[in-house]
Amino acid sequence: MNEAMLLEVRRIAADVLRKSLDEVPASGTRDTIAAWDSMAHVNLVLALEQFFDIQFKPEEMLEMLSIELTAMLVEEKLAGRGAR
Repeated sequence: MNEAMLLEVRRIAADVLRKSLDEVPASGTRDTIAAWDSMAHVNLVLALEQFFDIQFKPEEMLEMLSIELTAMLVEEKLAGRGAR
């Protein structure tokens, strides 16, 4: 996992969730970050799509169960874009 990518996803999540960076650890999940409800999840997806210029499929959005998994998914999307 690219540590810079993980940090960027944490920063975006912290901004969307209105939390400090310390309150959004890589291991943070919807169960451990109280502000991460369904509406915040949609806003996080939109923020990530805009920032990284990528598009998530609905099934990919369901895979975003933690900050770390979300960062891994963003990395995969960016790597796939380069393969075109």
